Amino acid sequence: MSLWLLLDGNNLAYRAFYGMPELTRADKFPTGALHGWLRTLWMLHDQEKPAHLVVFFDLGASTRHEALLADYKAQRKEMPQPLFQQLEPMKRLTRALGFPVVERAGVEADDLLASAASQLAAKGHEVYIVSADKDFGQLVQDGLGQLVPPPTANPKLGWRRLDAAGVKEKFGVNPALIPALLALTGDTSDNIPGLDGVGYKTAAKWLDEFGDLETLLRRWDWVKPDRFRPQLRDAGPLLKRNLELVTLQKDLDPGKLEAPAADPAAVFAFLEEMEMKRSLEEARKRLG
Repeated sequence: MSLWLLLDGNNLAYRAFYGMPELTRADKFPTGALHGWLRTLWMLHDQEKPAHLVVFFDLGASTRHEALLADYKAQRKEMPQPLFQQLEPMKRLTRALGFPVVERAGVEADDLLASAASQLAAKGHEVYIVSADKDFGQLVQDGLGQLVPPPTANPKLGWRRLDAAGVKEKFGVNPALIPALLALTGDTSDNIPGLDGVGYKTAAKWLDEFGDLETLLRRWDWVKPDRFRPQLRDAGPLLKRNLELVTLQKDLDPGKLEAPAADPAAVFAFLEEMEMKRSLEEARKRLG
């Protein structure tokens, strides 16, 4: 069986954008994120030596999530225009390098990625999800881990691998309970409201004591501290909806995950077009 790297494209694109200076070509078209993106792809390929590397991108709204919560992600700022300008070129470069790009209108990339990861792991492949998104912790199991990039504000922390023990250490619960944890705490990045005053430590303590969300809701009158009891007593509908929102789908058809070989001529032409001279020199060494 082979090693697969499944990349959260939007997560890594933002990281590339904010982790690089504002570079442009002569006509002022922004290229900083493209420089960072290419470096990341080459670094992952060199460091991990995967048999397959696949990138998943969002194409806007998620029908499933918005049916449950009309304001899902409504508070997020629009993508910075310079990054938006580089997004389609980023995908074009990725394909030219021989790495498939997976995206589907109305379906969140996280669900497509989760489905691909779970199905590949079930077939015995070794899989790493490359993302800083905490939601992916719920998928971690034997043969399926998470490769977390360093924060752009502190790159010296380096890349980290999360296995099941790492998820438990980071969040206080096992991977299977990550959805319940996020249902209780909410997720401000996705505009999902949780229980007032409940953070990871409190939620993890309850789940450790009661075992799952259903039992916690049934035994709300046993919860400590006592001040949370009235809120938990009435929270059943909210938490059940939250659980649906944060639980990733595993049964979607992610589509074709293998691509033709790299097209060196297309890569060279792209890098010339973007005036990425040092990257062009590196590409010629790598691709001949």
